[in-house]
Amino acid sequence: MGLDIRERGLKKPVAVAEYLFRRLHEIGIRSVHGLPGDFNLVALDYIPKAGLRWVGSVNELNAAYAADGYARIKGISALVTTFGVGELSAINGVAGAFSEHVPVVHIVGCPSTISQRNGMLLHHTLGNGDFNVFANMGSQIACDTARLNKPAEIADQIDHALRECWIRSRPVYIMLPTDMVEKKIEGARLDTPIDLTEPENEAEREDYVVDVVLKYLHAAKCPIILVDACAVRHRVLKEVHDLVEKTQLPVFVTPMGKGAINESHPSYGGVYAGTGSHPDVAERVESADLVLSIGALKSDFNTTGFSYRTSQLNTIDFHSTYCQVRYSEYPGVAMRGVLRKVVERVDLSKLSQPSSPQVVNKVAENWDDSETITQAFFWPRIGEYLKENDIVVTETGTANFGIWETKFPPGVTGVTQILWGSIGWSVGAAQGAALAARDMGVDRRTILFVGDGSFQLTAQEVSTMIRHNLKVTIFLIYNEGFTIERFIHGMEAEYNNIARWQYTEVPAVFGASDKQCRKFVVKTKDQLEKLLTDKEFNEARGLQFVELWLPKEDAPRALRITTEVAARTNARVE
Repeated sequence: MGLDIRERGLKKPVAVAEYLFRRLHEIGIRSVHGLPGDFNLVALDYIPKAGLRWVGSVNELNAAYAADGYARIKGISALVTTFGVGELSAINGVAGAFSEHVPVVHIVGCPSTISQRNGMLLHHTLGNGDFNVFANMGSQIACDTARLNKPAEIADQIDHALRECWIRSRPVYIMLPTDMVEKKIEGARLDTPIDLTEPENEAEREDYVVDVVLKYLHAAKCPIILVDACAVRHRVLKEVHDLVEKTQLPVFVTPMGKGAINESHPSYGGVYAGTGSHPDVAERVESADLVLSIGALKSDFNTTGFSYRTSQLNTIDFHSTYCQVRYSEYPGVAMRGVLRKVVERVDLSKLSQPSSPQVVNKVAENWDDSETITQAFFWPRIGEYLKENDIVVTETGTANFGIWETKFPPGVTGVTQILWGSIGWSVGAAQGAALAARDMGVDRRTILFVGDGSFQLTAQEVSTMIRHNLKVTIFLIYNEGFTIERFIHGMEAEYNNIARWQYTEVPAVFGASDKQCRKFVVKTKDQLEKLLTDKEFNEARGLQFVELWLPKEDAPRALRITTEVAARTNARVE
């Protein structure tokens, strides 16, 4: 079939799918998660042609979780599903990425524009001729939706969607009809990279905000810095580190900000989460007369049930789209430019220098003569096992709260999902994170902490780890069920129980040889100590699976406090 008139005018004709996947490669993606389906199969042929690797997950939900984990390490990720059945399986994972400001490009292969126009009764539809129903659902958890129906507009739509995904650090939804996959569009555009630079603040407004911030900072007697999730997601950690380095002010992180700061820095003061904090941390933060809050996401689990005892009158909030100084909000003045100028212009001679509390892994303090491994002992001990630049993935439940008690070595990246909190997320996220590290050419250990209840939801993703020979160390916390739910309500309730699996046999079921996977069952402190000091285990050259026994009715200190608040909130009536 010959080229149409529009295509004859193209300088460098390329297929839509080639254009899309080459753009993904350009913005840093190297592996594409997802599953095949008849509406995306032809498009998938273009993935290797663009220099990308097809991951091939075991289900769409796990693929979405993995894309989330990949993006948190690599900066951005891509997920391909088929229309209807595939994308709805993935929607929970994509919603989590939206909730937690993670940039995921969700590409949905869909029926042809002709089928859509004629309202055909096709498989994977609701049978009502509505082909926009799923895109409309997806639009609620995307910062941009691109329906690639008109060849003349497609290149613009793709470039715009990818820019929005990066700049706003949230998922985008791209609907790719089967008859558009190989339509030719202008490939000459690929010679010019997509502009991913963030828009600059209006200089006069930015300078005004900087002056106001410095006025309060220079006047403060006990200022501190509090770093939260959006400082990570919106890529201002360099500015934050420069601020800490120059001012030497005490710096604290929230649970969602764990790993954002070098915890070996003398200014690091620990994890602040309201009443869930250690008393000395709560005292330091809540007695501050100025809190520089960077990228805050004040969700219930991030704040131990909204229990901050800090005043807005003493707070300056820095966000990706606005800044707020006490009760004055400055819309459209983004934090990056303001933080840079604050670092440049702060007058150290006018700055108070309060000391920071010392943060250590409290192993000796939580030691007892029992052989039982308690939550209180385990998490500080893990702090001594971790090493520089590890990737630490923690699951919703005991792990997300226990890790508050772990002091990280420098360069450790914490990967948690505290706001969305979808159980099972961490198994896919660990696969994605490990793959991202490998795609970046860096040798980093990926260490996953997941409860037995959560693991049962997404255990199949171990299959993908094996398939791609990923180096992941899995600590499966065997404590007989849904612990966080037990502490909220129903300690002995049947609905919080799970089946007892032979957990260490799971890798073998998914095809791992003894050479590919080392397996351990750890029931005592001595066994744990022997494992954590084993040279080969620390080198983590392949998949490692540890079944770790902890008491059923034991939980980290912070989880106990948070679940008490959650139970009260759930029971509240007007």
